[in-house]
Amino acid sequence: MKDLYQAQRAMRQMRQQALQRGVIAILDVGTTKVACLVLRFDGTGRLSDDNSIGSLAGQSGFRVIGAATTRSRGVKFGEVDVMHETERAIRTAVQAAQKMAEVRVDHVIACFSGANPRSYGLNARIDLEGQVVTEHEIARVLAECEVPEYGAGREVLHAQPVNFTLDHRTGLTDPRGQLGQSLEVDMHMLTVDEAPIQTLIHCIRRCDLELAGIASSAYVSGISALVEDEQELGAACIDMGGGTTSISIFMKKHMIYADCVRMGGDHVTKDISMGLQVPMANAERIKTVCGGVQATGADDRDMIDIGGDTGDWERDRRTVSRTELIGIMRPRVEEILEEVRVRLDAAGFDQMPSQQIVLTGGASQVTGLDGLASRILGQQVRLGRPLRVHGLPQSATNPGFSSAVGLALFAAHPQDEWWDFEIPVDRYSARPLRRVVKWLRDNW
Repeated sequence: MKDLYQAQRAMRQMRQQALQRGVIAILDVGTTKVACLVLRFDGTGRLSDDNSIGSLAGQSGFRVIGAATTRSRGVKFGEVDVMHETERAIRTAVQAAQKMAEVRVDHVIACFSGANPRSYGLNARIDLEGQVVTEHEIARVLAECEVPEYGAGREVLHAQPVNFTLDHRTGLTDPRGQLGQSLEVDMHMLTVDEAPIQTLIHCIRRCDLELAGIASSAYVSGISALVEDEQELGAACIDMGGGTTSISIFMKKHMIYADCVRMGGDHVTKDISMGLQVPMANAERIKTVCGGVQATGADDRDMIDIGGDTGDWERDRRTVSRTELIGIMRPRVEEILEEVRVRLDAAGFDQMPSQQIVLTGGASQVTGLDGLASRILGQQVRLGRPLRVHGLPQSATNPGFSSAVGLALFAAHPQDEWWDFEIPVDRYSARPLRRVVKWLRDNW
């Protein structure tokens, strides 16, 4: 725990140094693609238009000056599986983004999915005796949170104070400078398997890059795809990637729950490949151009040329109806959404005051997905795209870039985390897991 605390503080300091130098890279290592954005911090706080995010209160503005993607290799279920292949993909994406930006980048902030995330809700209270709340008091109350036994081989990835209560006034995001008799905090802690995260860190360092921060893609996708009101009032972000589907719940502009389903768009592609007996590349093209999950009366007459390159003329000129294609795709998409519903139910999402659901990620672009999701999840569902940031190329504005853009916002405007305060970590003790659903009930 102490080593992790120091490592996170060291990465935060490295990030501050990189931002002061003015350039940092964003690296989204996914199952389907590796995306890299190069950010320049100009200190002007300039926005590209009224809907853009380039600066927040007291923060410098940033601009995307380089962007590149490459097909991901050696990654399964959001985790590095074959080191040398992933290393080559990372190098390719970073070098292409550097070439576009015409600048060398040494520091990157990375995000990833998978690694079996688990959420915990922690709570603590201290007496103030009428004194002013300072950073020291916040460190004291955070130190009083009793960390549950989250098991060997796991690490804390995020630990954020999400709500403060000063005397009987709750819903405070920052109580510093105020007077009171008692201070209470609610903190959300996210843990992940240690091995995948250490493998990714090692892979990035083999690319001659320094890691200046790491985040869950579930978290950063929510930052990017949820609008301000949704983050404030309560919403779930479902990031449907190639190998995984990440889930995050936001409330009061903080993530309060995260989870992951080990299925995504690649599983739909494999089903098409097997069902139609075509190569994976053809199956991906068919899914992207002709796929859907909502049948209509015209689908029986809508014939799709599935092509092929086997040399067998009869086999290569086959066609199938769109009804048959939907019949292959829909069961897998339904299975993914059913798993998402199980995770949301376990988190107590149905007890939140607002229950908006936003679908994003590359696999969310299947025609008719929002209607199917509304029926299975039983909530208001919309499709989400990443917020527009200054300099972002048009090719990087589709839902597949939500996590990369969210990571850029995370880099520029980090929320306070556990390791930002001078906490005596030796005072942490263990106690059984508090269910997130109980924490939600008690606090909202």
